[in-house]
Amino acid sequence: MGLLKRHDSGKGGRPERVDHWYVALVLILICATIAAFGDGGREVLKYDRLAISHGEYWRLFTGHLAHLGFSHLTLNLAGLVLTWLLVGRNYSISRWLVVFLISVLIISAGFWFVDKNLLWYVGLSGVLHGLLLAGAIEGLKSLPAESVVICVLVIGKLTYEQLVGPLPGSESTSGGDVVVNAHFFGAIGGLISAGFFWRRVGTGSPI
Repeated sequence: MGLLKRHDSGKGGRPERVDHWYVALVLILICATIAAFGDGGREVLKYDRLAISHGEYWRLFTGHLAHLGFSHLTLNLAGLVLTWLLVGRNYSISRWLVVFLISVLIISAGFWFVDKNLLWYVGLSGVLHGLLLAGAIEGLKSLPAESVVICVLVIGKLTYEQLVGPLPGSESTSGGDVVVNAHFFGAIGGLISAGFFWRRVGTGSPI
């Protein structure tokens, strides 16, 4: 967690390492590069149920890195930066990569097996919910008050979206329909990831 408490590396008062930002920076570069290819890049990489059924399995992964346009990209990358400011320190690079991959897997599986009427999807927002929730759960160990607030806000947002629909203004800001189930599935992925790491720490098996 980063906004309410400064973390020191310990010895000699040296500034803390910022390695955890590498994951966020790589995601920003990948998403921006894909966006630079415009509509053509999005069409090749988006989650597309029909194309996936014909063997284009990479879309299960790349659909979460492509975006509708500049406003959608900017909104998600701003969310990514905010997520890292809040919870980025809570995992190592390797663990963040695991959280990312599990979140992608759960979202795509949810689309495929549960949300069968969803024909196509792009965007990082579902994964962001997984990253934020996983990081906040891990943060309960060091900054419980701040972490509880984040968890409550995420759960409240998910509940609102499932009962009412997208948050007011979110569709006009992103430039397209908001797939709220992506956020829900992503949060499940984050919860699973956090539980996995919590259990490994408890059994003395760090990753």
